[in-house]
Amino acid sequence: MALHIGDIAPDFTTTTQFGPFSFHEWAGDSWVFFFSHPADFTPVCTTEMGRTAQLAGEFAKRNVKPLGLSTDTAEEHLAWIADVNDTQNTDLQFPILADADLSVARLYDMIHPHQSETAAVRSVFIIDPEKRIRLTMTYPMSVGRNFAEILRVIDALQTSDKYRIATPADWEVGKDVIIPPSIKDEEAAKLFPQGWKEYRPYLRTTKLD
Repeated sequence: MALHIGDIAPDFTTTTQFGPFSFHEWAGDSWVFFFSHPADFTPVCTTEMGRTAQLAGEFAKRNVKPLGLSTDTAEEHLAWIADVNDTQNTDLQFPILADADLSVARLYDMIHPHQSETAAVRSVFIIDPEKRIRLTMTYPMSVGRNFAEILRVIDALQTSDKYRIATPADWEVGKDVIIPPSIKDEEAAKLFPQGWKEYRPYLRTTKLD
Protein backbone atom coordinates (compact mmCIF):
# COMPACT_ATOMS: atom_id res chain seq x y z
CA MET A 1 0.00 0.00 0.00
CA ALA A 2 1.46 3.34 -1.04
CA LEU A 3 1.02 6.04 1.60
CA HIS A 4 1.44 9.67 0.63
CA ILE A 5 1.92 12.94 2.48
CA GLY A 6 -1.53 14.21 3.42
CA ASP A 7 -3.08 10.74 3.70
CA ILE A 8 -4.75 9.67 6.94
CA ALA A 9 -2.36 7.25 8.65
CA PRO A 10 -4.10 3.85 8.65
CA ASP A 11 -5.43 2.70 12.00
CA PHE A 12 -4.57 -0.75 13.34
CA THR A 13 -4.61 -2.86 16.49
CA THR A 14 -1.78 -5.07 17.67
CA THR A 15 0.30 -5.58 20.82
CA THR A 16 3.38 -3.94 22.32
CA GLN A 17 5.56 -4.74 25.31
CA PHE A 18 2.83 -3.01 27.37
CA GLY A 19 -0.07 -5.12 26.05
CA PRO A 20 -2.92 -4.50 23.56
CA PHE A 21 -2.53 -1.42 21.38
CA SER A 22 -4.90 0.62 19.20
CA PHE A 23 -3.01 3.18 17.12
CA HIS A 24 -5.42 6.10 16.67
CA GLU A 25 -6.69 5.81 20.23
CA TRP A 26 -3.15 5.80 21.61
CA ALA A 27 -2.07 8.72 19.43
CA GLY A 28 -4.87 10.93 20.75
CA ASP A 29 -4.16 14.64 20.21
CA SER A 30 -0.40 14.21 19.89
CA TRP A 31 2.00 14.16 16.98
CA VAL A 32 3.56 10.73 16.36
CA PHE A 33 7.09 9.77 15.33
CA PHE A 34 6.47 6.26 13.95
CA PHE A 35 9.65 4.43 12.98
CA SER A 36 10.42 0.86 11.99
CA HIS A 37 13.41 -1.44 12.48
CA PRO A 38 14.59 -4.65 10.85
CA ALA A 39 14.91 -6.73 14.02
CA ASP A 40 15.47 -6.86 17.77
CA PHE A 41 18.98 -7.60 19.05
CA THR A 42 20.67 -5.95 16.07
CA PRO A 43 23.31 -3.23 16.44
CA VAL A 44 21.98 -0.25 14.47
CA CYS A 45 18.45 -0.76 15.80
CA THR A 46 19.74 -0.87 19.36
CA THR A 47 21.43 2.51 18.99
CA GLU A 48 18.32 4.04 17.40
CA MET A 49 15.97 2.77 20.08
CA GLY A 50 18.38 4.05 22.70
CA ARG A 51 18.65 7.47 21.07
CA THR A 52 14.87 7.79 20.92
CA ALA A 53 14.65 6.98 24.62
CA GLN A 54 17.40 9.48 25.44
CA LEU A 55 15.43 12.18 23.60
CA ALA A 56 12.18 11.53 25.48
CA GLY A 57 12.14 15.06 26.89
CA GLU A 58 12.70 16.63 23.46
CA PHE A 59 9.82 14.67 21.96
CA ALA A 60 7.54 15.43 24.93
CA LYS A 61 8.06 19.20 24.75
CA ARG A 62 6.99 19.05 21.09
CA ASN A 63 3.88 16.99 21.96
CA VAL A 64 5.29 14.03 20.01
CA LYS A 65 4.85 10.38 20.95
CA PRO A 66 7.53 7.97 19.64
CA LEU A 67 6.30 4.61 18.37
CA GLY A 68 8.65 1.86 17.27
CA LEU A 69 8.09 -1.29 15.22
CA SER A 70 10.06 -4.38 14.42
CA THR A 71 8.94 -7.71 13.05
CA ASP A 72 9.42 -9.54 16.35
CA THR A 73 7.17 -10.50 19.26
CA ALA A 74 6.34 -8.49 22.38
CA GLU A 75 8.26 -11.02 24.47
CA GLU A 76 11.36 -10.49 22.34
CA HIS A 77 10.91 -6.73 22.69
CA LEU A 78 10.96 -6.98 26.49
CA ALA A 79 14.23 -8.90 26.49
CA TRP A 80 15.76 -6.56 23.92
CA ILE A 81 14.73 -3.41 25.79
CA ALA A 82 16.82 -4.57 28.74
CA ASP A 83 19.81 -4.69 26.39
CA VAL A 84 18.96 -1.26 24.92
CA ASN A 85 18.78 0.29 28.38
CA ASP A 86 22.03 -1.33 29.45
CA THR A 87 24.13 -0.61 26.38
CA GLN A 88 22.71 2.86 25.64
CA ASN A 89 22.49 4.04 29.25
CA THR A 90 18.80 4.96 29.05
CA ASP A 91 15.29 3.95 30.15
CA LEU A 92 13.10 3.09 27.17
CA GLN A 93 9.45 3.84 27.97
CA PHE A 94 7.74 4.22 24.56
CA PRO A 95 5.83 1.33 22.91
CA ILE A 96 7.37 -0.94 20.31
CA LEU A 97 4.85 -2.70 18.10
CA ALA A 98 4.99 -6.47 17.88
CA ASP A 99 4.62 -7.32 14.20
CA ALA A 100 5.81 -10.87 13.71
CA ASP A 101 3.09 -11.46 11.09
CA LEU A 102 4.21 -8.32 9.16
CA SER A 103 0.66 -6.96 9.07
CA VAL A 104 1.52 -3.41 10.14
CA ALA A 105 4.78 -3.38 8.18
CA ARG A 106 2.87 -4.31 5.02
CA LEU A 107 0.09 -1.81 5.79
CA TYR A 108 2.74 0.95 5.92
CA ASP A 109 4.83 -0.43 3.02
CA MET A 110 7.84 -1.10 5.23
CA ILE A 111 8.77 -4.41 3.56
CA HIS A 112 11.07 -3.74 0.61
CA PRO A 113 11.83 -7.09 -1.05
CA HIS A 114 15.26 -6.10 -2.37
CA GLN A 115 16.27 -5.46 1.27
CA SER A 116 14.36 -8.29 2.98
CA GLU A 117 11.15 -10.29 2.58
CA THR A 118 10.64 -10.59 6.34
CA ALA A 119 12.17 -7.53 8.04
CA ALA A 120 11.16 -3.88 7.84
CA VAL A 121 13.39 -1.20 6.41
CA ARG A 122 14.02 1.96 8.46
CA SER A 123 10.86 3.92 7.69
CA VAL A 124 9.85 7.19 9.35
CA PHE A 125 6.35 8.65 9.43
CA ILE A 126 5.65 11.97 11.12
CA ILE A 127 1.91 12.07 11.80
CA ASP A 128 0.02 15.10 13.08
CA PRO A 129 -2.83 15.25 15.65
CA GLU A 130 -5.37 14.98 12.80
CA LYS A 131 -3.76 11.60 11.99
CA ARG A 132 -2.43 12.91 8.68
CA ILE A 133 0.97 11.82 7.39
CA ARG A 134 3.08 14.96 7.18
CA LEU A 135 6.52 13.55 6.35
CA THR A 136 8.07 10.25 5.31
CA MET A 137 11.68 9.11 5.17
CA THR A 138 13.13 5.70 4.36
CA TYR A 139 16.62 4.53 5.24
CA PRO A 140 18.33 1.29 4.24
CA MET A 141 18.99 -1.30 6.90
CA SER A 142 22.68 -0.43 7.22
CA VAL A 143 22.22 3.32 7.87
CA GLY A 144 21.10 4.73 11.21
CA ARG A 145 18.78 7.71 11.29
CA ASN A 146 19.83 11.29 12.04
CA PHE A 147 17.76 12.27 15.07
CA ALA A 148 18.76 15.92 14.86
CA GLU A 149 17.07 15.96 11.45
CA ILE A 150 13.97 14.22 12.82
CA LEU A 151 13.59 16.88 15.53
CA ARG A 152 14.35 19.61 12.97
CA VAL A 153 11.59 18.55 10.59
CA ILE A 154 9.10 18.27 13.45
CA ASP A 155 10.00 21.83 14.45
CA ALA A 156 9.64 22.95 10.83
CA LEU A 157 6.22 21.33 10.43
CA GLN A 158 4.90 22.72 13.70
CA THR A 159 6.27 26.20 12.98
CA SER A 160 4.78 26.12 9.49
CA ASP A 161 1.36 25.17 10.86
CA LYS A 162 1.45 27.85 13.54
CA TYR A 163 2.63 30.79 11.42
CA ARG A 164 1.63 29.81 7.85
CA ILE A 165 5.23 29.96 6.68
CA ALA A 166 7.67 27.74 4.82
CA THR A 167 11.23 26.97 5.86
CA PRO A 168 14.36 27.29 3.70
CA ALA A 169 17.15 24.78 3.23
CA ASP A 170 18.93 23.88 6.48
CA TRP A 171 16.42 25.86 8.55
CA GLU A 172 16.61 25.61 12.33
CA VAL A 173 14.55 27.23 15.07
CA GLY A 174 15.40 30.93 15.32
CA LYS A 175 16.45 31.35 11.70
CA ASP A 176 14.53 33.36 9.10
CA VAL A 177 11.50 31.75 7.48
CA ILE A 178 9.85 32.15 4.07
CA ILE A 179 6.52 33.86 3.42
CA PRO A 180 4.79 31.63 0.83
CA PRO A 181 3.90 33.23 -2.52
CA SER A 182 0.24 32.35 -1.86
CA ILE A 183 0.19 35.06 0.85
CA LYS A 184 0.01 38.42 -0.93
CA ASP A 185 1.72 41.53 0.43
CA GLU A 186 -1.44 43.02 1.96
CA GLU A 187 -2.15 39.90 4.01
CA ALA A 188 1.53 39.42 4.77
CA ALA A 189 1.68 42.91 6.31
CA LYS A 190 -0.99 41.83 8.80
CA LEU A 191 0.53 38.43 9.53
CA PHE A 192 4.13 39.66 9.72
CA PRO A 193 4.12 43.26 11.00
CA GLN A 194 7.83 42.93 11.67
CA GLY A 195 8.31 43.18 7.90
CA TRP A 196 10.36 41.09 5.51
CA LYS A 197 13.23 41.04 3.06
CA GLU A 198 12.23 40.68 -0.59
CA TYR A 199 14.85 39.06 -2.79
CA ARG A 200 12.36 38.38 -5.58
CA PRO A 201 8.56 38.78 -5.64
CA TYR A 202 8.34 35.05 -4.95
CA LEU A 203 11.10 34.99 -2.28
CA ARG A 204 10.40 36.91 0.91
CA THR A 205 11.98 36.08 4.26
CA THR A 206 11.11 37.25 7.73
CA LYS A 207 11.99 36.69 11.38
CA LEU A 208 9.48 35.21 13.78
CA ASP A 209 10.98 36.63 16.98
